[in-house]
Amino acid sequence: MTSPVRMRPQVPAAHRLADLADAFSLVVDPSQGDRTVTGITVSSTDVEPGDVFVAIPGLRAHGARFADQAVEAGAVAVVTDAAGAELVTADVPVLLADEPRDLAGPLAAWVYDYPAERLVSVGVTGTNGKTTTTYFVEAALRAVHPLTVLLGTVELRIGDVAVESPRTTVEAPALEAILAAGLERGATAAAMEVSSHALALGRVRGLELDVAGFSNLQRDHLDFHGDMEGYFRDKSRLFAPGQARRGVVVVDDEWGRRLAVESPIPVETLATHVGAPEAHTADWAVTWADIGLDGVGSSFVLRAPDGAEHRAASPLPGLVNVSNAALAIVLAHAAGVDLAVAIDAVAHAHEIPGRMERVVERGDGLPLSLVDYAHTPDALVLALEAVRPITPGRLVIVFGSDGDRDRGKRPIMGEIAARLADVLVVTDENPRSEDPASIRAAILGGVRSVRPDLADVHEATSRAQAIHDALALATERDTVIVTGKGHEPTQEIAGVFHRYNDRDVIREAVALARARAEQHA
Repeated sequence: MTSPVRMRPQVPAAHRLADLADAFSLVVDPSQGDRTVTGITVSSTDVEPGDVFVAIPGLRAHGARFADQAVEAGAVAVVTDAAGAELVTADVPVLLADEPRDLAGPLAAWVYDYPAERLVSVGVTGTNGKTTTTYFVEAALRAVHPLTVLLGTVELRIGDVAVESPRTTVEAPALEAILAAGLERGATAAAMEVSSHALALGRVRGLELDVAGFSNLQRDHLDFHGDMEGYFRDKSRLFAPGQARRGVVVVDDEWGRRLAVESPIPVETLATHVGAPEAHTADWAVTWADIGLDGVGSSFVLRAPDGAEHRAASPLPGLVNVSNAALAIVLAHAAGVDLAVAIDAVAHAHEIPGRMERVVERGDGLPLSLVDYAHTPDALVLALEAVRPITPGRLVIVFGSDGDRDRGKRPIMGEIAARLADVLVVTDENPRSEDPASIRAAILGGVRSVRPDLADVHEATSRAQAIHDALALATERDTVIVTGKGHEPTQEIAGVFHRYNDRDVIREAVALARARAEQHA
């Protein structure tokens, strides 16, 4: 993936500022109404000539502080609240809105002529599995749509042209621009991840999906949502009239079962735990699953609402990916893909960056080495349980926990790793503004609850060194799994983003080990 790649229409539609104002009951001086609007943004660094700059009040500063910079870059107007208007000094029309953040999405949809209405669109939310499921859905859509759009944690992609994604769900103007650019280039379908932050902050307002999917709800982001009830409330926003037309809900946990009952839009239910009570009552159910011992994928049987059973497969190992594959199949089918086509496409989907990604195959004295994004307690359990059956020797894990995020999960992560892995290397994830040593100490506190003597437990102050240590400790029969960061191209330490990627470090460590072996041969 390379940047910069333009993720906007090459020939955007042109609108009069007065027409935009009329459409949203905003006020603009008639003498300035003929200004031409061709785009919209909430970031002053992304402004292109012809943009409307939506200045949103932020946690640290009001976006209007950057309005002059936006105008210098070509913004033709500013939409902001009364507090923001006082900060704008540039000679530019300022349109007042009570809640500019809420208005950014609908404005962008209008400016780009509601692109989602002309695309088959699927959105996936939930704590774990969003990325994998979205990639699987996109693979199924691609089987019948010549060109697709993919938006998520890893990348923003139109066809085969992609850029790194700055977050799971981009801001509403960027989202609408990418969909519009996809349409311009011939796309007919889109698959996207929808995060709880995006739903709470209005990043998908103005967008109505054809199908919304819910995977699960596990402990994460409680620093933002407050508690699980708040987390569920924000996730549920995707299942609302005007936000999605229909939904597919996995009912393996209490939150999914609750959403299936409370959803104001029509939903189909899916149970993916074989033999669970929900499997008898859900519309769709996984009735048999084999995780396989080759470490490549898993097979399962999916029962359809008519009672027919269909053989299916996930290209990734573990029961968690049976769930992701089953959800993707049902979502794609709900979006119009023939069931047999969806099943085949998901089974042959390409490897997903940072999701059970096999970086080094077992052999020539080297352990199987994988990278996985698991960064929540439940995801860590699923990841370790997925690789245990394909590990003839010891399971070696490199892991940490994020700074400036839910502190309560740190000892839980340590306890899980101590219980389910054999050798632990505790290191840093993204410390952000926190002291990395304090984060590791909290994790090690959880480890001690299982292993008071810290047997086979190591600590590394450098994540790269942790990976080198893990590979040095492992034998060919072992499996090394590096969790927490997955695809991420940077590591944030003390507010600075350093270029860093787990799989790159694994490859460097293996190359160094091979070079040393050749020197001693």
